[in-house]
Amino acid sequence: MNEEKQRTIQEYVPGKQITLLHIIAQPVDELYEKLGIDNRGALGIVTSTPGEAAIIAADISTKAAAVGIGFLDRFTGALVIYGDVASVETGLKEIREVLSNTLKFTSCEITRS
Repeated sequence: MNEEKQRTIQEYVPGKQITLLHIIAQPVDELYEKLGIDNRGALGIVTSTPGEAAIIAADISTKAAAVGIGFLDRFTGALVIYGDVASVETGLKEIREVLSNTLKFTSCEITRS
């Protein structure tokens, strides 16, 4: 009996979107240690697709506010910035503004904990 094999090809086609913009105003010390961040302050977390948008987001935030880059992964689109609460918030607002309005990304609201 001749059985035909079916082949399935899956492709990952990311949209242009910001899926998370979150501020942690007062992280616990263990979080800084796990991230390898010495500077204590607020954390801003961003996830986006395509992943390379994290590079753009890091550039935007560091030019807009006094924040540092705690973590950046261009493959998953994850970015963590740190600084005082106002600077982190400014950085996230500017990321949302530029990616949404200039690059036409779909965005989400900035959340806090």
